[in-house]
Amino acid sequence: MTSEGVSNCCGEAEEKEDDNEDMAMGCYDDDDDDDFSALTEGNPEWGSEDGVLGFNEGLSGEVKPRVLLMGLRRSGKSSIQKVVFHKMSPNETLFLESTNKICREDVSSSSFVSFQIWDFPGQIDFFDPTFDYEMIFRGTGALIFVIDSQDDYVEALSRLHLTVTRAYKVNPDIHFEVFIHKVDGLSDDHKIEKQGDIRRRASDDLADARLERIHLSFYLTSIYDHSIFEAFSKVVQKLIPQLPTLENLLNIFISNSGIEKAFLFDVVSKIYIATDSSPVDMQTYELCCDMIDVVIDISCIYGLAEEDPAVGSPYDKDSMAIIRLNNTTVVYLKEVTKFLAMVCFLREESFERKVFPSSQNPART
Repeated sequence: MTSEGVSNCCGEAEEKEDDNEDMAMGCYDDDDDDDFSALTEGNPEWGSEDGVLGFNEGLSGEVKPRVLLMGLRRSGKSSIQKVVFHKMSPNETLFLESTNKICREDVSSSSFVSFQIWDFPGQIDFFDPTFDYEMIFRGTGALIFVIDSQDDYVEALSRLHLTVTRAYKVNPDIHFEVFIHKVDGLSDDHKIEKQGDIRRRASDDLADARLERIHLSFYLTSIYDHSIFEAFSKVVQKLIPQLPTLENLLNIFISNSGIEKAFLFDVVSKIYIATDSSPVDMQTYELCCDMIDVVIDISCIYGLAEEDPAVGSPYDKDSMAIIRLNNTTVVYLKEVTKFLAMVCFLREESFERKVFPSSQNPART
């Protein structure tokens, strides 16, 4: 698996790490991109931040949906991007400087996870006369507005309303997502109270403007747990046209295999591309994420060829893992493609009967 995390943990040569990161994260130069030039025309200070994206090449011309990260200053936008797509430790984000220029990044870790993230500084006035906001919203698939739950969010709600109404007029097909962020320091009751208050105020503002048809989705998020990965999973799924087909295939798969729950994961970002129709609970999702981390870490130590460990990938077509829980549940991971893995939950008896018959059943661990 050629991901940033795998390259780093395996200690490959610096040049090879850079190549792998570029391939997995898809960072490119967009100096020749007409849209990006139009966006920053008249406002050179709004250009992409030097040294952040490593722009060196032009995009291939493939049209990818945009995911816009917006919100007030210090709301946590850049931290979200670094944790989800760059495997940065949440504690390290404390040392991130405030973003003061637009950062655009191409995320292309698999055929399903393929989009652009535009991280906008909170202090930029998106609707300045010299700022081409129509160009921004015209090609946008999802707009994520981040609200700091531990701060006074009156101004944030005002900016949210202005942004959503302007964006909707340009592109009614945008998915509007609201991340109620930094909830790790709040009690469960306080989280629900905050979410209800923000949802009610935002909906009232839209109703007053006679824009009830605009749908906002709300998520409680934190970079200190897996809630931010689950929220981003829900956002990315809305950008996948094949999602209904994938969900239907997973439903057929579990109905004929004795499996209770199945996820299709992008192993680079730990975003789940699809799952079956049964409900997803946070503990199950966290267990899947932890299992992916364990598999990658162990593969980096034991899974590379001894003759040349710098060549090859610790995650390949032979990658699989089995974890037996103390409640007779088995968690089974199997590689699907270079960047995708299936993670399944099933009872031990079903696992031994259908996945590994007794003659092939590995020793218990």
